[in-house]
Amino acid sequence: MTCLGSGFKQMCVAGSMIVLVAVSLTLSGCGGKDDDSRKKAESPPVIKGVLLETVRTADIPETVELAGTVRARTSAVVSARIAGTVTAFKVREGDRVSKGQLLVRLDAQENQANASVAISGVDEARRGLEEAHSRRKMADTTFERYQKLLNEQAITRQEFDIKQTERDLAAQGVGRAEARLRQSQGGSRAASAVSGYTQIVAPVSGVVTRKHADLGATVFPAQPLMTIEDDGNYQLELSVPESIALSVKPGTAVQVTIDAVNATFSARITEIVPAADTASRTFIAKIALEQKGFKSGMFGRGTLSMGSSVKGMLVPKKAIVERGSLTSVWVVDKSSLTRMRLVKVGKSVGDTVEILSGLSDGERMVSSGAEKVIEGAKVE
Repeated sequence: MTCLGSGFKQMCVAGSMIVLVAVSLTLSGCGGKDDDSRKKAESPPVIKGVLLETVRTADIPETVELAGTVRARTSAVVSARIAGTVTAFKVREGDRVSKGQLLVRLDAQENQANASVAISGVDEARRGLEEAHSRRKMADTTFERYQKLLNEQAITRQEFDIKQTERDLAAQGVGRAEARLRQSQGGSRAASAVSGYTQIVAPVSGVVTRKHADLGATVFPAQPLMTIEDDGNYQLELSVPESIALSVKPGTAVQVTIDAVNATFSARITEIVPAADTASRTFIAKIALEQKGFKSGMFGRGTLSMGSSVKGMLVPKKAIVERGSLTSVWVVDKSSLTRMRLVKVGKSVGDTVEILSGLSDGERMVSSGAEKVIEGAKVE
């Protein structure tokens, strides 16, 4: 501002002060609004409806987790008993079959020809027996006639002995013919049985789980054709290391988990195979599965208690947050603010999981409602 003359000096100063006061008031008003917005932006969000739990070190039962496989208690591998070509498959994988039902038909012409030859041999032996009976009958009649002639002294003793010998030979001929007939009949039954091996039937009732051959394939004796399993009875076979084999016996309690069907239940070992596998140095412990819905080949786990305990921390499984390969929990600090904490988990114990590292005794954490929590939120 420019002032003309000294008379206006005081007026100019006063005007400058008025302008400064106005600017100060304007700036003061603007600064108040910014502070309120900043305070609102800096206040953390509030989360309700979550449960907190204080982590404590406690005695954890020492357990061993064993891996296993679900298998059918009754299964049969149907194999070929003769060489031949598969001409028909009457069932497919997944079909339910009954004991004695036709499964596969083979083409084995040589065996069928042998059966026909054996049947013809039986007919020939039967006719030979009939001929032997006729000769014996004739020999018996002639002998009786010569015996009367001998009594009348009409023939010599030598002539009588000849007819007596012929009668004995005829009787022996009948015996040989009967033996040949029995032999032919046995051979015919064997040939017919071998010929019947072209019709392969189910040895047990169950479900066809796998085919090992295709239509038109040439098969040989003992070559598998298909596998049939009884889907009503399954068992879990656990691999028990030989280091703890003495601690595992029939009747030992086991916590079984089958992840494929989301099943967890208590069971007992029913059988232990006495021989160890030389490759893995493990024994097989079998557990009967009474529940339904299992399939052969499913992965299963069995947890055995070793009768001792160790110090550790257990937290609920629902408190664990998994994001990719990272495992964490939500920790609440003294200001009730949430912080994500990376942890390392161990074995599962029921509905809880062991924390190996990442938490300290006495810390508070979110035990339920972790899906609602965000970083830096305030828990009420």
